[in-house]
Amino acid sequence: MGLLRWRIVVLAGLIAAVLGGGAWFALSGASAQQHGTSGGDPGAAAQARHAASAVAEPIDVVSVTPAPHSQGVNGADPVRVVFSAPLAAGSPMPTVSPSIAGSWQRVSPDTVQFVPTQGFPELTRVRVTIPAGAGGVRSAAGGLLAAQVVDKFWTGSYAAMRAEQLLAQLGYLPLTWAPVPGTQAASPAGANAQLSAAYDPSAGSFTWQSGYPSVLMDMWQAGQPNEILTGAVMAFESDHGLALDGVAGPEVWHALLAAVAAGDDNTHGYTYALASQASPETLTVWHNGKVIMTSPANTGIAAAPTTVGTSPVYLRYSFQIMKGTNPDGTRYADPVSWVSYFRSGEAVHYFPRASYGFQQSLGCVELPYDQADFIWPYMTYGTLVTVTAP
Repeated sequence: MGLLRWRIVVLAGLIAAVLGGGAWFALSGASAQQHGTSGGDPGAAAQARHAASAVAEPIDVVSVTPAPHSQGVNGADPVRVVFSAPLAAGSPMPTVSPSIAGSWQRVSPDTVQFVPTQGFPELTRVRVTIPAGAGGVRSAAGGLLAAQVVDKFWTGSYAAMRAEQLLAQLGYLPLTWAPVPGTQAASPAGANAQLSAAYDPSAGSFTWQSGYPSVLMDMWQAGQPNEILTGAVMAFESDHGLALDGVAGPEVWHALLAAVAAGDDNTHGYTYALASQASPETLTVWHNGKVIMTSPANTGIAAAPTTVGTSPVYLRYSFQIMKGTNPDGTRYADPVSWVSYFRSGEAVHYFPRASYGFQQSLGCVELPYDQADFIWPYMTYGTLVTVTAP
């Protein structure tokens, strides 16, 4: 065998021995990737992705909905983010603050949206944060977002009209409500749908229950503050252990939406009382559209008149020692029963008199015992009492 041939054979043998022993043989960068073993260093894979992202085109945020700095947003609507390229399967998602229950979902390869279980409450500032860098959103090609994006928007106020719709549905108003045919139902399914309707109520119409007097009906203004709405909110507050201010604030809305979801209807019906100072003076009481009592009554003397107007019952006693000052400056402390205060120190109650039907009280609406006893269970918190002029 010639010397050259012998050297070739020996060299080939050495190569085979090295490869057969499992030693690493670097052919090229590409060959190393193709011939590497499955049990390689996990960090190598991360380095490879980082190297790929370094050369991949960066990903950008095309749009965020609601638009940045938007006002009056329906807090139950989804938050949507559109990117300039499809996202990688395991890409991190944006976040929303305040944190609420919900989930991020892919609408399309380049679009994701946050769908709340029950959205953001009224008058809330919401932040949408889209993370950047190695731990941020990543395109399918490995491109990264260069800088974190933070957008803000503000939710709107709940609509008074929707509060009226829900109070009517629960039986706290002397009216019923029905949506326009073909539109969203009066009871949209799901907590988030109810919240959405609180921001953007369906069109519909209110219908008066029969039997109520025109003096009550004339107070009603759908979607506007009025005595009927104030009284209904107070009645709802009383039933749910809330402060009796007649204002549909955050606590009332929270309880109102929960009551509708649970079907927690008003169990004591709707009562209205009208004190007429026309001679002879009377008190007439309606309950669920029917007159349940008309009785002779006394209102205030000229020196201490009963205030003309309408106010809701805010305080009740089955018995009380009523104290005050007489027009001559002397003090009084009188035992009275079945007391329903509706304005300042003015109340409907029993007071013993030789007769009834004319001005002789110090501002209250006085009744005989049996009549006061009969109507007291109906004069619940929020019941409107109207006093007409003489």
